[in-house]
Amino acid sequence: MSSLRPFHLKAWLAVSAAALLLLTPVAQTPVRAQAAQATPAPAADPSSSQTTVAARSPNEQRSITGRAIDKVKQVAKSAGDIFNRVPCLAPKDTNKVGSKAMGSLPHVANKLVAGQPVVIVAFGSSSTAGYGASSPDFNYPNRLAAQLRRQYPTADITVINAGVGGEDAPEMMKRLQTQVIDVHPDLVIWQVGTNAVLRNLDPGDTAKLVEDGVSRIQAAGDADIVLVDPQYSPAVNQRKESAGKMIKLLGKVAELRHVGIFPRFEVMRDWHENQSIPVESFVIADGLHMNDWGYACFAQLLGDDIIRSVGQIKLGVNVPGDVRAYRPM
Repeated sequence: MSSLRPFHLKAWLAVSAAALLLLTPVAQTPVRAQAAQATPAPAADPSSSQTTVAARSPNEQRSITGRAIDKVKQVAKSAGDIFNRVPCLAPKDTNKVGSKAMGSLPHVANKLVAGQPVVIVAFGSSSTAGYGASSPDFNYPNRLAAQLRRQYPTADITVINAGVGGEDAPEMMKRLQTQVIDVHPDLVIWQVGTNAVLRNLDPGDTAKLVEDGVSRIQAAGDADIVLVDPQYSPAVNQRKESAGKMIKLLGKVAELRHVGIFPRFEVMRDWHENQSIPVESFVIADGLHMNDWGYACFAQLLGDDIIRSVGQIKLGVNVPGDVRAYRPM
């Protein structure tokens, strides 16, 4: 079982400073490449094709190391102040977003209140794995883990990233037992449906598989479950009819099985249509996957709902998990 730990700047600086010296522009992630362009490396000496780091003077070597550290700091700062550039706001138009919501999360909330260890499994495909993020630290499960650990610094919180790119319900069901049920999670966040839309799979078949999977998780233990529907993005919007059916059916599964649902499609559409955020500000150039800001805001809203559920338990408001009245996330 893997545990995603929060971003530690000092440790990352120590490792990344040396690593950045060896990276070529082709190997760099987009954010790192941008930082490298801001501070060009010195031109190679045309008289020698065998110039090495060891051959440089101590002052020159310290200068290169300093520039590498500065680049790492730029990346870290860019990630750290991401919401200063574009704030992460919850949808205000609850009628447009609809009545779908995560609902209360009594199991994970009670464990956090009691100071017991908490295990969260993020189950899904590439947007769970974090494709499009500039670093694994910035995918949504890692962001969520960092937020919860800041909120509950003495708690033992483990967030497992069980995302595999390209999969949807048929492939996920094959690993549901080993990567979800056998882990005995307190909360399962199941992102599903996007690849089924892109692959023109029958939304009804997908919904049946998801319902079966939710039933199996419920039969195995007391885990809270939150389904995450497809993202609002150009690639998904090109299959608007199929996406609409998928979103509606996943909502029905959540209602039938008394589990929560995070209305990702409507939340992301609210970013664009109500908050006037350009789509390219939260979706990368492939027109499908989220960028650092998108993952960070997604994680923030998920975390806010978990924290809100804990607050309810502390106030003695033990709301059943099947109460699904919308609460701004």
